[in-house]
Amino acid sequence: MPVFWARGVTPRAAVMASRPAFTISHAPGHMLITDAKDSDHVVP
Repeated sequence: MPVFWARGVTPRAAVMASRPAFTISHAPGHMLITDAKDSDHVVP
């Protein structure tokens, strides 16, 4: 469940501290844009 939208060092620190099983992030100067709908990724 996303709890905030952030960029830079803060989300990396949060991810490293919480150690989730799966994370989507970015690399400096790169962004992934898709036409996937939020409803395609709902976890029951």
